[in-house]
Amino acid sequence: MSTVGIVILVHTAFDRAEQVIRHWVQGDCPVVVHVDVNVPDKTFQMFKDSLSDLKIVRFSDRHRCEWGTWGMVAATQSAAELLLTKFPEVRHAYLASGSCLPLRPVEELRSYLDGRPRTDFIESATTADVPWTIGGLDAERFTLRFPFAWKKNRRLFDLAVRAQRAVRYKRKIPEGLTPHMGSQWWCLTRQTLSAILQDPDRKTYDAFFKRVWIPDESYFQTLVRLYSQNIESRSLTLSKFDFQGKPHIFYDDHLQLLRRSDCFVARKIWPRATRLYGTFLSKDPTTLKAAEPNPGKIDRIFAKAVDRRTLGRPGLYMQSRWPRHERQNGVTSSPYSVFEGFAELFENFEYWLAKETTARVHGHLFHPDRVMFDGRQDHFQGALSDSAALRDYQPQLFLTNLIWNTRGERQAFQFGPDDQQKITQAMARDRNAQISVISGAWAVPLFLSNRNFADIRVDAARMQRTEDKHLKVLRSADTKARVRIWTMADFIDSPMEALQTIVDEMTGSSVRRLTEAPRMVDLQGFGQFLQNLKNQGMHPYLMGDFPVENAMPAPKQKVRKPYLVRK
Repeated sequence: MSTVGIVILVHTAFDRAEQVIRHWVQGDCPVVVHVDVNVPDKTFQMFKDSLSDLKIVRFSDRHRCEWGTWGMVAATQSAAELLLTKFPEVRHAYLASGSCLPLRPVEELRSYLDGRPRTDFIESATTADVPWTIGGLDAERFTLRFPFAWKKNRRLFDLAVRAQRAVRYKRKIPEGLTPHMGSQWWCLTRQTLSAILQDPDRKTYDAFFKRVWIPDESYFQTLVRLYSQNIESRSLTLSKFDFQGKPHIFYDDHLQLLRRSDCFVARKIWPRATRLYGTFLSKDPTTLKAAEPNPGKIDRIFAKAVDRRTLGRPGLYMQSRWPRHERQNGVTSSPYSVFEGFAELFENFEYWLAKETTARVHGHLFHPDRVMFDGRQDHFQGALSDSAALRDYQPQLFLTNLIWNTRGERQAFQFGPDDQQKITQAMARDRNAQISVISGAWAVPLFLSNRNFADIRVDAARMQRTEDKHLKVLRSADTKARVRIWTMADFIDSPMEALQTIVDEMTGSSVRRLTEAPRMVDLQGFGQFLQNLKNQGMHPYLMGDFPVENAMPAPKQKVRKPYLVRK
């Protein structure tokens, strides 16, 4: 008796959809199928007849599904209601599309969910915390009306948005709701899903979300917060998007990439990817993994793809990308180094760096309270004061003076999301700047602090937004500084290699090898800390891939070789 039921939304590639549905049924999972009403009746009937031999497959009422409109939610509601009614043994409902492909055996998914009978798997983050909103509509997608489809009536869509902004129109959000967003593809418990569908205020909620833009990414993601006892703010389905917000399509040559993700399901699969369908829908026992789904393993590959697509390669000229001509003179007179996240990750980092490089290493020169010169001096060379007010009057000139007054001596200082951010543009344009960033390391002091978690979450969201804007500037096409950016997870994998590269560039020598590394703070439990932030609706995405159980594996005990004692 299965405890997992599948809801599938289909509108094309019916041969592949049939293949996947039969795979779910062979795994003893009941399936409810919704077919878009735009599909011709003849095609729908042929598809329905092809599955008529399967006793645990049902077809729900059909709705018109246009991207970004209410029809997607209505289709999901109809199919989910039918699943819960016809199959009372189902404990978890898994939402998928016709272009989704199971990557692991069905029994693994069932075993995974049976071990978490009261857990809802759905990305659910507030609009202020998500990085993936495309098109400039985040909070506005809930407060404006969207009577026109974005894809079919783009001009009317934009005109309606501009008109509502001009008159300052704003819809009222139903009382008790805090809008959340996330991936459309979720896995909810019967208890949570039935509570959403049977809510006495459902008419009110439906009426509100019918005028929300892309409601399928916010309806269940918002309402689940009202009823779920235990939310894992993540999807069990691998779904990647490019910089324009369009889903990546997986082809046959992505086979090994999909295997590495350890996810249970992936979308969007090219219908002609015969090798993928043949591999993942087989009953090969060697595919059993019993591993935690971890799409973060391949995030860096997609990040590199986005960088290649948006930034191109130095010196490469092509029709799709024409670099801007250089228009900027140097900002400062001498090379200097900026470190972001290092002092948070390592103990006594300033002292260690000064010893290894003989550079003048300062603290946070752009700290909001005061300028933290080396040794925390009140004044520095050239009569520079530690006054934050004087520095903030002209941050760029403060930096220019500091570098000019110390010509012949390498300067280095710390920087972070709590610092004065106005200097970012100047540093990014400066060819003399060597900027090294461990993104997300600002979370370490929060993790180590003894504060209320609600306060930590607010600070984490604020600092993440600040660092995300900062990194976008550093990655822009106009940046002339020497920039190195690691996610915290990537840096921890090989810290000595990264530190050696930085020191070599600062000293101008690659002969001397580092023999001593700064002491890293204890990160035991950091991965769970990040997951707790996700579960509270905040999405920490700058740190990279950290396992939920432990951020850092425990050091292995050295095994002493056996020896004989002669008497």
